[in-house]
Amino acid sequence: MSIALWVLALAITAGAATIQGTVGIGFALVSVPMLSLIDTRLAPVPQLMIALPLTLSMVWRERHSIDLSGFWWIILGRIPGAIAGIALLAVASQQTLDVFIGIVVLVAVAIIATGVHVRRTSVAQLTTGIASGTTGIVASIGGPAIALLYSSAEARMIRPTIAAILTIGISISIFFRAISGNISRSDFVVSGVLFPAVIVGYFLSSLIKDKIPTERVRMAILVISAAAALGLLVRALIG
Repeated sequence: MSIALWVLALAITAGAATIQGTVGIGFALVSVPMLSLIDTRLAPVPQLMIALPLTLSMVWRERHSIDLSGFWWIILGRIPGAIAGIALLAVASQQTLDVFIGIVVLVAVAIIATGVHVRRTSVAQLTTGIASGTTGIVASIGGPAIALLYSSAEARMIRPTIAAILTIGISISIFFRAISGNISRSDFVVSGVLFPAVIVGYFLSSLIKDKIPTERVRMAILVISAAAALGLLVRALIG
């Protein structure tokens, strides 16, 4: 990759981390489809690895606002979801994964855009965990299903609660990818290069999280994510 593309990748990563730190979701939703279009080596595994310290930092920053009701039902669902994701990785080509990621992002965008609210019952929480676990393994995008479950909650509670769930969920995804041989040396290298951008994004979000209207950021996430997902689908169709 050229230096210009690396700079672009760092900028996308910093922007995605800023969005995640500001509204509680958006890091993988924005970065995975966009970076996949630049170079398939840039996503989705590196995002899984560098998202962990980001979500952990968010948990610590707003730890007093975390809602742990139903927390473990979601985490329990992540385990069978991760197993299903590993099974998909074993049979899927890059073209298939492009289609999967594109569809997952578009469905997430459509659901979030409608403003649908889901009751947080134990069944809904377990189902959310399974869906999040599967997409978290295959596409490193485990947040949308959880965000849908908490869409009616207050913003100050959404950020740390989703971050707490994702911290454990991402750890599960990394574990299953590691033991199944789905993390490469290249993923570690790319993660190391992109990680400083995550730090920049996190500190930027700390400065602006209470100043920028959440609705504007939410709309930007939807537009950028949808455009990138459509690009992945086009690449899969013509590739």
